[in-house]
Amino acid sequence: MKYDVIIIGAGPGGIFSAYELTQKRPDLNIAVFEAGHALSKRKCPIDGEKVKSCIGCSSCSIMSGFGGAGAFSDGKYNITNDFGGTLYEYIGKKKALELMQYVDDINMRYGGKGTKLYSTTGTYLKKECIQHDLHLLDASVRHLGTDINYIVLENIYAYLKDRVSFFFDTPVESVSVIDGGYEISCRSGKFTCDKCIISVGRSGSKWMEKICSELNIPTKSNRVDIGVRVELPAEVFSHLTDELYESKIVYRTKEYGDRVRTFCMNPKGAVVNENTNGIITVNGHSYEDPSKQTENTNFALLVAKHFSEPFKDSNGYGESIARLSNMLGGGVIVQRFGDLIRGRRSTESRIQEAFINPTLKATAGDLSLVLPKRILDGIIEMIYALDKVAPGTANDDTLLYGVEVKFYNMEVEVNENLESCLEGLYVIGDGSGITHSLSHASASGVHVARKISER
Repeated sequence: MKYDVIIIGAGPGGIFSAYELTQKRPDLNIAVFEAGHALSKRKCPIDGEKVKSCIGCSSCSIMSGFGGAGAFSDGKYNITNDFGGTLYEYIGKKKALELMQYVDDINMRYGGKGTKLYSTTGTYLKKECIQHDLHLLDASVRHLGTDINYIVLENIYAYLKDRVSFFFDTPVESVSVIDGGYEISCRSGKFTCDKCIISVGRSGSKWMEKICSELNIPTKSNRVDIGVRVELPAEVFSHLTDELYESKIVYRTKEYGDRVRTFCMNPKGAVVNENTNGIITVNGHSYEDPSKQTENTNFALLVAKHFSEPFKDSNGYGESIARLSNMLGGGVIVQRFGDLIRGRRSTESRIQEAFINPTLKATAGDLSLVLPKRILDGIIEMIYALDKVAPGTANDDTLLYGVEVKFYNMEVEVNENLESCLEGLYVIGDGSGITHSLSHASASGVHVARKISER
């Protein structure tokens, strides 16, 4: 079949590309190919009773499907250029912020109205952090919550389904250049298009590397973020989360000079499993509905590792550490902070005796057998630094889940239109290595759709 535009991937970038194209050019024939399930069929089998841990589904409903890996996230849209990607380097800071605000307006229109927009502007917490050598990054944060985020996606899909052809459970096997456009191959057959938008997310990083290699699209090595997810009583961080909801705090370690940062803070949230290319890692969710909230707050502490010649496989490095955790713990490992600093493994009895109820069933163990010393030292130093602005962070019963790994695609070489060296082939979202967040990925989709519409 012949389409005007084919979009590969139905994550935030792909969704907002399709949405904007239907707004600007409703005459275009558009198809979206997604390796995962439709939103209504995205159900993780883990129920905490019959199924307590990941069973390795062929298509992970947490990571793939309509809405991408962000569908069951806590629905945080950070409107900022300070973190979340480098989209502004391609389209300018003002334009990037305008597009992120536009995405926020659409989310409000499709079910997000009434959710709170937090901001770091004028907060006293910035000064308090600086006094302890911690650095609070600037941002406006729209928190939809996992529940409201799902409703927004449902409503956007209801709008798109009669205007765009969706092919779910249809992984694309290859992309080829043909006369006048592109041909994609999948088990459903071959499809051609004039313009092709690739938006495969972080979980599509290996596939993206393969396509770039086959089509001779230049790339360069990116980083990998490795660390743990911290879980503690919500009261410890309440003065930060009540005002800011998400506080992005960066610290430079004294011992190595490495940067450690907080990431994906979930007030009164839950820790969850993730399955990336068959590797079980950890993440966190939170809900807007008070009835679904917990007594705990969780957030990641991550150390970014960049590699130079001759090593280029940063994702492979992160995968090897995650696989070691899976090998020792059968999945995610959990350890009390007090046990870690005393050099002993946590046991089930020690976890049960702690003054905190874990929200994820994980294997009690020893993270020092998994994480490299330099990374673990940085995390421990950061916990003590955070304890100065949020006393209680370094308590013995604070739980550390490992490992958390944020994989980034090799950064694809694109121009200011996010167009590759092949005319009419665009690479957007987290799969491009340029964006690292819901807001930036969505904005990149809008940007490309407008460029295509102008042509």
